[in-house]
Amino acid sequence: MGILGYHTVTEWLLLYIAAFCLGVSKGGLKGTELLNVTIMAIVLGSKQSTGVVLPLLCFADIMAVKYYNRHAQWKYFFNLLPWMVIGIFMGVYAGMGMNEVLFRKIMALIIIVIVTVMLLLEIKKNIVIPASRSFGALMGLICGFTTMLGNLAGPFSNIYFLALRLPKNAFIGTAAWVFLVINFFKLPFQVIFWNNINSHTLYTDLIVLPALLVGFYVGVKIVGMIREESYRKIIIALTFVGGVFIFLK
Repeated sequence: MGILGYHTVTEWLLLYIAAFCLGVSKGGLKGTELLNVTIMAIVLGSKQSTGVVLPLLCFADIMAVKYYNRHAQWKYFFNLLPWMVIGIFMGVYAGMGMNEVLFRKIMALIIIVIVTVMLLLEIKKNIVIPASRSFGALMGLICGFTTMLGNLAGPFSNIYFLALRLPKNAFIGTAAWVFLVINFFKLPFQVIFWNNINSHTLYTDLIVLPALLVGFYVGVKIVGMIREESYRKIIIALTFVGGVFIFLK
């Protein structure tokens, strides 16, 4: 058995790829975060992987807020955040006594919903997602619940911000602040109640951190080259591909 309990060089390579994908996502190319969730779950197990991913998310969120802070739209931040907090409490309760098999099934169900929504958006071009407060409340609850159970809020928040038709940088900046607050809010629950963040997982994070940093730089550069009118289509496509990828895991 190799360092930190991982058996092969291939598994370490997968962890580096996962951290790179996370960095690209936080750099602004939304949708690639599902590749990180999928790969981490393959190597570490569905529930255990959330303890490795969350500190990486927190670190990446700090970078994202520092870079995109000036573009945040606070109205939409405050519309979404309270409902996400409630969703997190729901996720904490649901996840405490959940075994690995059930946890994996719930993650699969979440992905089925994501894939279905993205398919409808792509096939039915005339579908308009409501951007009302009630829609924000619903998406906030779903985001909070899914981010607590498996760091899977990204696709749902993408759908919400796409519905608002925010400009590219406003989309990224608002999402950056939302997830900075939410991910740090989640930390004590996973440490105290789920007990899946410890020195072992933090050391793993430290080893793959360089890949995350490179990914963030790459994400920022790619986003800078994407035209405003193309960004929405690219995010829908990436979210859909990521949903299919994790569903087929």
